[in-house]
Amino acid sequence: MLLFAFSLGARLCAPALAQTTAPATRPGTPGDTARDPALTTDTRALRQLDSLRRQTTSRLGELQQELRTLKNGQNRPREQALQRELTALRAADSLRRAQARLRIDSLRRTARGYPVVPHQDTLFLVYTKLGPFSPRERAALIADKVRRLEANVRFQADSLQLYPSEQTIDLMYGELVVQSVSENDALWMNMPRDSLARQYRARIVQAVTAYKKEHSLVNILKEIGLVILVLVAFFFVVRLVNRLFRWLQGKLLGKEATWFSAARLGNYELLTPRRVVEGVLLLTNVLRWVLIFLIISLVLPVLFSIFPGTQNVADTLLGYVLSPLRRIALSLWNYLPNLVTIVVIVTLFRYLLRGLHFLKEEIRLGRLTLDGFYPDWANPTYQIVRVLVFAFLLIVIFPYLPGSDSPVFQGVSVFLGFLFTFGSAGSLSNIVAGLVLTYMRAYKLGDRVRIGDVTGDIIEKNLLVTRIRTIKNEEITIPNSSIMSSYTTNYTSAAPTLGLVLHTTVTIGYDVPWAQVQELLVAAALQAEGVLPEPKPFVLQTSLDDFYVSYQLNAYTREASRQAAIYSRMHQHIQDQFNAAGVEIMSPHYRAARDGSHSTIPADYLPPDYQAPPFRVERPE
Repeated sequence: MLLFAFSLGARLCAPALAQTTAPATRPGTPGDTARDPALTTDTRALRQLDSLRRQTTSRLGELQQELRTLKNGQNRPREQALQRELTALRAADSLRRAQARLRIDSLRRTARGYPVVPHQDTLFLVYTKLGPFSPRERAALIADKVRRLEANVRFQADSLQLYPSEQTIDLMYGELVVQSVSENDALWMNMPRDSLARQYRARIVQAVTAYKKEHSLVNILKEIGLVILVLVAFFFVVRLVNRLFRWLQGKLLGKEATWFSAARLGNYELLTPRRVVEGVLLLTNVLRWVLIFLIISLVLPVLFSIFPGTQNVADTLLGYVLSPLRRIALSLWNYLPNLVTIVVIVTLFRYLLRGLHFLKEEIRLGRLTLDGFYPDWANPTYQIVRVLVFAFLLIVIFPYLPGSDSPVFQGVSVFLGFLFTFGSAGSLSNIVAGLVLTYMRAYKLGDRVRIGDVTGDIIEKNLLVTRIRTIKNEEITIPNSSIMSSYTTNYTSAAPTLGLVLHTTVTIGYDVPWAQVQELLVAAALQAEGVLPEPKPFVLQTSLDDFYVSYQLNAYTREASRQAAIYSRMHQHIQDQFNAAGVEIMSPHYRAARDGSHSTIPADYLPPDYQAPPFRVERPE
């Protein structure tokens, strides 16, 4: 009905309608002190123009009647005078019509329409005053009288009649004046007054008839029957849903051994079949309650829509369910172009990463060589490029993410950035140090190194730490930033090509010829397992001290990880060589009290007739 009432106003001239149609409000809306005086002035002027129009119309009728009585030009002067007066009256009437149209346009700018709403549906709108009654008061009175007609159990549509009067056409039911249609109402709707009155009568009759039909005893019984039918259907549907889910749960329990398998994480059984079944049963139970809730959400609007008085409640309840679904569906539909764009961008970047991974593997395996780029740089370089590609991907798709322009989304992003920056300051320094160490090629996995005071083999290196296993099987973790701030000795890097030089120092007294000592040391080194015969071991006399000479034995080996065992073998063979040659290795403090003492050489190396030397006694002069 409301749309139909608005369609009446649409019959007016389009420019005026576009500029002047005012929104409809409820009958109880308070008056507008700025608009009501202007409305009264324009309405009064419109009434004056209407009075003049009626006088002109009456005079035009008289002139036309008199002209019809003059025949065959019997009184030509009188006929010409009447024609001139008739033309002048028509011109004046056209001018008054134009003035009336201007006044109507002015009313459209200031007046507002008040709906006639007996219950929920709007029958029509009232825009103009009538006598002492404002449009709002007229709309309220008409709605009240329509309700009185609905309450009349003996209402007959034929008894609602139209009675023309001088100023209005009254719509009456017996002695009750339901509505009066004035000429101003007709001018506002741009249609004849009697046509507008018949239209209003038809709407009122239709509304009263529909109300009585909806609230009849037979209809109420039908509505109660429909409610019972809906409740019974709801009961059986819920019962069917419960039975269906109980059958499904029984089926899942019966197929536990065949349908479900354990979820493993390496050698650890993360989820047993029983746990998987319990999780699936929990999901089915949640799905059952969600389905029941949806059924209830659909049944309640159906129940409330059965009774006319609760149809608004039904619409509201149904809106609670459909409005979110509609918004979600509309959001998904509007987001679909962005989603397609994101899928295309992610696909392109995925194939880019695949190409980079192929190049990395080719370089790592040595199939592709680049000048100045070592194979062990392939993995770390790929990881760096991968992070940069992912960062660029995030930058590209960020504007297409839902809510990316939201201040909350941006605030959370900035907050997470601050957390990452300030919370990982130490980690970032280790990451930078790890990258520098990677490209410095200071060591690689398996190398025997010494970092600070720690010596061992590299078993792991990453962007944060380096792990070393010592010869005592101790695993030591060193942050990369600490490695950058100290020195690193790599025993393995040059061993396969140049050989690692192992060195040890022996102190021998001045009474033993240095040539003999060097010969014995070189022979001992060549006997040790792991020492290379070429380049040949060599001896350096590093110092001439007060009581002895320091001899440094240097021997080459390619087995850097066996240093401890090779050193031990070299020392054993040095002892054997010196003992076999009768050369004692002892400290100078022991030599100070050497006279008369037994030799420190083991008895197995001494001759059978060996005797300890006597003490030397010298007489003073």
